Amino acid sequence: MTAAANLDIDGRGIATITLNRPDVHNAFDDKLIAHLIALITQAKEDARTRVLLLASTGKSFSAGADLAWMRRMADASREDNLRDARNLALLMETLNSFPAPTVAKVQGAVMGGGVGLVSCCDIAIASEAAFFALSEVKLGLAPAAISPYVVAKMGVSQARRYFVSGERFSAIRAAAIGLVHEVVLAAELDAKVDHTLDLLLNNGPQAMRAAKQLVQVANPLKVSPELAQYTAGVIADLRASDEGKEGLRAFLEKSSPAWIVQN
Repeated sequence: MTAAANLDIDGRGIATITLNRPDVHNAFDDKLIAHLIALITQAKEDARTRVLLLASTGKSFSAGADLAWMRRMADASREDNLRDARNLALLMETLNSFPAPTVAKVQGAVMGGGVGLVSCCDIAIASEAAFFALSEVKLGLAPAAISPYVVAKMGVSQARRYFVSGERFSAIRAAAIGLVHEVVLAAELDAKVDHTLDLLLNNGPQAMRAAKQLVQVANPLKVSPELAQYTAGVIADLRASDEGKEGLRAFLEKSSPAWIVQN
């Protein structure tokens, strides 16, 4: 059976974690979340690791939540939904607090939790063909567990827009609002990422860790246990709500949810 994600550490100290569910556009489910936490922790604890690269196979970086997982959690208890949301928050914090520099290599669709992963990386380089969305509100939900990291990356003003609009935006727009750092032609993505990794490998490993820690300490938008608990509660309540269930039903049936007013 093919693993949903893989870790490889090369001789230079580049630890590459590759999401490998191309058939579902690298969508999240509870198993992938747990697997990614384990792989990131493994890379963190390996003394060889100097840089972490987050990549994915197929057309998409990550299309957000897996449909089967969403369907299952819609019928789960609030306690199960809280546990599930806490695990997603733990994944984001595990990546966000990774001590060595982290780089995201981004192509295709980047939705929901995929935007969260990009937000938790120090450097994000995107193909011009990439597109982004925080589309949870279209399903009667909200980008809860990822919100602290996305707000820290794109800023309050842009988050206020994209959290409530759910609209798609381009890689160029993502760069303009600070979600990604650079956009290149699709054919040049590999070369640009390799160049960025080379730049990082030319720097002192401990100095980069210390420099990264400076930013983390100075960051005014830190994730407290209280904030993590609050965001978990938001998504648990929304999933169990009539609106959340209606949004998922409409999405799965490819119909309009009841809250859409026809002109």
